[in-house]
Amino acid sequence: MTSTMTIEQRLETLRELMRREHLSAFIFPSTDAHQSEYVADHWKGREWISGFNGSAGTAVVTMASAALWTDSRYFLAAEEQLKGTEYQLMKLKIEGTPTISEWLGKELKDVRSPEVGVDGMVYATADMESLIDELRHQGGITLRTNLDPLRQIWADRPPVPENPVEIQPLELAGETTESKLRRIRRALREQHADGMLMSALDDIAWTLNLRGTDVHCTPVFVAYLLISTTDVTLYINKVKLTPEVSVYLKANGIKTDDYGNVKQGLKDYFEQTILMDPNETSYTLFKAAVCDVVRQPSPVPAMKIMKNETEISGYRKAMERDGVAMVRFLMWLENEGLGMKNEELTEIGVDRKLTALRAEQARFRDLSFDTIAGYAEHGAIVHYEATPETDVALQPKGLLLLDSGAQYQDGTTDITRTIALGPLTEDERHVYTLVLKGHIALARAVFPERTTGTQLDVLARQFMWREGLNYLHGTGHGVGSYLSVHEGPHQFRMEWKPQPLQAGMTITCEPGIYLAGHFGVRIENTMLIVPAANEAFFPLSEGAAGSVKYLQLEPLTLCPIDKRPINLEMLTPDERQYLDDYHRMVYDRLSPFLMPDEQLWLRNACSPI
Repeated sequence: MTSTMTIEQRLETLRELMRREHLSAFIFPSTDAHQSEYVADHWKGREWISGFNGSAGTAVVTMASAALWTDSRYFLAAEEQLKGTEYQLMKLKIEGTPTISEWLGKELKDVRSPEVGVDGMVYATADMESLIDELRHQGGITLRTNLDPLRQIWADRPPVPENPVEIQPLELAGETTESKLRRIRRALREQHADGMLMSALDDIAWTLNLRGTDVHCTPVFVAYLLISTTDVTLYINKVKLTPEVSVYLKANGIKTDDYGNVKQGLKDYFEQTILMDPNETSYTLFKAAVCDVVRQPSPVPAMKIMKNETEISGYRKAMERDGVAMVRFLMWLENEGLGMKNEELTEIGVDRKLTALRAEQARFRDLSFDTIAGYAEHGAIVHYEATPETDVALQPKGLLLLDSGAQYQDGTTDITRTIALGPLTEDERHVYTLVLKGHIALARAVFPERTTGTQLDVLARQFMWREGLNYLHGTGHGVGSYLSVHEGPHQFRMEWKPQPLQAGMTITCEPGIYLAGHFGVRIENTMLIVPAANEAFFPLSEGAAGSVKYLQLEPLTLCPIDKRPINLEMLTPDERQYLDDYHRMVYDRLSPFLMPDEQLWLRNACSPI
């Protein structure tokens, strides 16, 4: 966001356009034309108009007011970033917070025939239809969806990325594009659809075994994929296609057309039916279809989250290299980092050192998200990212919350460790141990196949709930195979998520507690769902037919969990045994890749408690 305009100047420029267009308000979501969680700079309109740079949030501007909605991960960050502007922070899921429609109904109650604008290309169909209905019930507010004001008011708007696409080789993907397309078409037939429009960038990358660098920390490229019974067309800016990729696409029978022609492609689509996922397809493109639309979820996410043996092998290797980098960082931090001569070690310095150590590893391509290195009270900001303005020096006391990850070409990593830098208070030790107990409880779970993450989420929260503590983010999310670090639809979460859990899925286990103004604790491992180790099948209760398969979680992440903050009196013998077993595995897997002094450090870090 390089514009020299202040937020006030941007709002005034927007309002001048709204006057000309006779709009009473405009809504800016945080998504792009593909409903991505993380977006290329071209689509960061919500950030440009508000100044808030979190990955989730919606800005709404009327002629006289402005508000921004975001979730608990960003409450503290949003308060800081919106300070000094006219934006009012709206805290999602907090009692008393109005919805966007309710707020607009109140703000526009004295406006005659109010009309609200939103760019239909960056708003999912299902969300748009809900918004239309909600606004209609707020005094008949109408919605206009054919205007993108940023084209006119954002003078130095970054262009749509044109970075080259690259092939993800079969020895890392584990399945050919031909096979994936065959499975997709089979799933479409079961949904009575002749074809589909694929909008989600990670779905397209997975399907075609291609990767890109269009989105920060996520190896995807901007494109659409239109599949029919006989043809596949990739809508992409052709400057992105190297000769090698062009030959590869042709060999797989995939046609190409310009990215901007996708709307015309839908009009020219010759089949009778097309599947368009209303949660992934933009409202504008959904309305452009001229044939019968099958409104069903895309079949691709359910395929993509089931990792094949090649991908699982890649994860294991990537986690070993990532674990080596983490061990070297933790050893450096303990022995040298806090005692740096001539300069203080700051949060940004932590990020730089860890990133440099990861970059030394084979197949490293990028970070999987911006590192969260929050010292002391900054650890209580769930998605804190240090800036030159907020950066603080680490002291030999208290806790450092370090949430980080990397993109390796054979796997994506995501790990959080909370690290004792010196003496701790009893509160810090108590909270740390509560989080650890929750992490272990979920990590040790054995559960029937097709259990949902919502049914298991309470295992991670039970101990803190007994003391009136909680966290508002999810307990776990899927992780892509050299794709998005956040992959669904399976999750561990309080809110109902119906996706059943199955062997072959990857998912994080990351409970936390955050005490604003004091400190935060989170402990996270990426896990693989596997068949239960003790028996492949357990009998059902008497009188039931058949049997049910039981599952458990295997830690993929390889890194010691800091034992120094633990209040050992709070751990049960089973919890101690789990931690000792995990640390034994970490040492056995990582020590062959370490130097003798590193092995010695790791042996101590992984010693039994």
